[in-house]
Parts: sequence; structure tokens; C-alpha cells
Amino acid sequence: MAEIKQVTVIGTGVLGSQIAYQTAYSGFTVAVYDINDEVIGKARDVTFPGLAKTYLAEVKDADQEKVDAALKRLSFHTDYASAAAEADIVIEAAPEKLELKEQIFAELNKVAPERTIFCTNSSTLLPSDIAPSTGRSDRFLAMHFANRVWQFNTAEIMGTPETSPEVFEQVVEFGRQIGMVPIPMHKEKAGYVLNSLLVPLLSAAAGLAAGDYADPKSVDDVWRIATGAPLGPFQIYDVIGLNTPYNIMMSGDAEQQKLGAWLKENYIDKGRLGMASGHGFYDYT
Repeated sequence: MAEIKQVTVIGTGVLGSQIAYQTAYSGFTVAVYDINDEVIGKARDVTFPGLAKTYLAEVKDADQEKVDAALKRLSFHTDYASAAAEADIVIEAAPEKLELKEQIFAELNKVAPERTIFCTNSSTLLPSDIAPSTGRSDRFLAMHFANRVWQFNTAEIMGTPETSPEVFEQVVEFGRQIGMVPIPMHKEKAGYVLNSLLVPLLSAAAGLAAGDYADPKSVDDVWRIATGAPLGPFQIYDVIGLNTPYNIMMSGDAEQQKLGAWLKENYIDKGRLGMASGHGFYDYT
């Protein structure tokens, strides 16, 4: 089986950009794709230089030479053909919408080499839901990262019954090579390990605030003081960014969709998208 050397990351949102930079920082050549020149230009000129500064400040072994070398390993693309032309592995980090992910993988399958492994960073969708669109179910699986990958460095790896065991093990090893702690999952489960635990917590917190039982700061105070956790649920919302939880809520039942509508009306529509935007449940400016 071919060694993984060339990596393609689809999407330059919060997690996509982190996955790409962490992979480049670990010594891999990374092609980064997004939908148009404006979006990819912002990633190139703002997002990735910002990540370099963050690594310099927060990663123990980081120095100027390492963070600059990582930036030089990145290339930027707005078409799938050039982004995936040499890819040994593609990691998709697009918004949490099944139809969008299906469309992305169908297009990638037309242009990526036959050897290329496809991974989704989906946080809730089962890989078997997406697999038929990839055209290579034996070389497709999920590789789910947590936000702030340089600090919370888990990579939950979940295949389908059709995923090749050799491909699965290769992706586990790739996770180690990019500084992650691989978490192999023995069978499919929506939400994996992390979100099976985290999503109910965040939903319960949103229900308390949306129902006007307690304000977000009070909910966070109770959680941190009573459990010793470093962050409360609304602080976690801000770290994740509010768009991803919103998309998950709107894919849920009627009660979840009500919480999504509350989140959108009171925060997202007001530009309060989380820590990355400077404002979420808290202000970071």
C-alpha cells in the first residue's frame, strides 16, 4: 500500500484549517481547497498565518522556523482536480450536511487517483451514509478531529463494513504521524465517542438558556464548579463555533430544531458566531 505523503483538505473553516496546518506542521505536503478565490484568499492570508502565530505561542516545540516551514508546505486551490491530483489521502471538512458531503465526494471521485483514501471529518453522520457517493467504499472512512487540534489531539477513526482493514490501519497510523491520538472505533455510531458525550451536554445547556431557566454564564459556572471541568458548555459552544451545533440541531427532532432556531435568532443572526468571530455567548475582542 502506498505511503501517505500528499494530503488534501477540503474546507478552510475552523476545523479544516486546523487539520491542514497541523498536517503541514507534521511534515506533510498539504493541498487546501475551498469554494472560491475570496474564501481561499482569506484562508491563505489570514487564517493560516493566524494559526502559525497560535502554534508559536501555544505549542511547546514550536519555533519560527517550524511554523514558517509549515506554511510553505501548503498550497491553495479552488478546483477539485488540482487540489486532489496527487492526493494520497483526502480529508473532507465541509459543513455538516449530507447532501453537500455526497456532492463533494462524487466530484472528488472523478479526479482523485484510484489509490487515494477518502476521509470525512463529519461529527455526527455515519460514514455508511456517505460511502455510496464516494465510488470507493473500501477506501472510505471517517476521521473526526476535535477543535484546537494541537491541544485536544484526538482523531476518532470509524469505518464501514466495506472499509478495507488495511486502509483502516493505515489511517490510524497516519493519525499518529500528524500528532494525534487515534481512537479506533469498532463499529459505526452516530456521534462517535466525543459527540455521543458532548452533544447531549450542549443540548441540555441550550435548553436551560432558551427556556430562561438560567443564563449561559450561570450554567457554565455550575458546570465548572461542580465538575472541575475547565470549560462550561457555552464556552465550549464558542470554541466550536455556533454554526456546527446549529446544523446538528436542525438535523434533529422538533425540540432540537426549536433550540437551533433560538441559537440562530439570538446569536448567529447577530454575527455572534463564537470565539473565532470575536463574539459568541461571550465577547473575546
